[in-house]
Amino acid sequence: MSILSKTLKISLLLAGIIALGGQQATASSTPKLLGTYGNWNAFTFDDEAGKKVCFMSSKPVSAKGNYTRRGDIYAYITHWPSKGHTNMINIDTGYSYKANSMVDVAVAGQKFQLATEGEKAWAYNQSDDDRITRAIREGSTMVIKGTSTRGTLTTDTYSLRGTADAYDAISKACGI
Repeated sequence: MSILSKTLKISLLLAGIIALGGQQATASSTPKLLGTYGNWNAFTFDDEAGKKVCFMSSKPVSAKGNYTRRGDIYAYITHWPSKGHTNMINIDTGYSYKANSMVDVAVAGQKFQLATEGEKAWAYNQSDDDRITRAIREGSTMVIKGTSTRGTLTTDTYSLRGTADAYDAISKACGI
């Protein structure tokens, strides 16, 4: 399974758990809130094999674009030690991205690009995940620009207030 496929599977699992808000989820998959840190929440849950997964998430403080309808928007950083994953960046945009498009991310004076598939965007590899995570922990805002299947450009701005503390909480909970 490619890194892209693994990341998509993880992002779909996280999105489903967040969307359920614990309703109809099994006890092991129901996320437990570790804490709220500024604009970010830190969670942990057990995967289908009973192994711990830790993630932090936030909604944008500003979501701009010429759209009439859009689903939930989240940014995530995830640790899944039993699968060998740390610092996994994932964006759930609330609409389907244009096929073969890239998402532009600007944070802490640095620019990055993420791959897209469906409503998800993620880094290409561990090195990119690590660099983006480091920038998020050091920055004050993150701006994400993407294009929908209808050609609508969106610009989502996230406050990074609390990211260092949320990151420390998920790292401690997952023994990273």
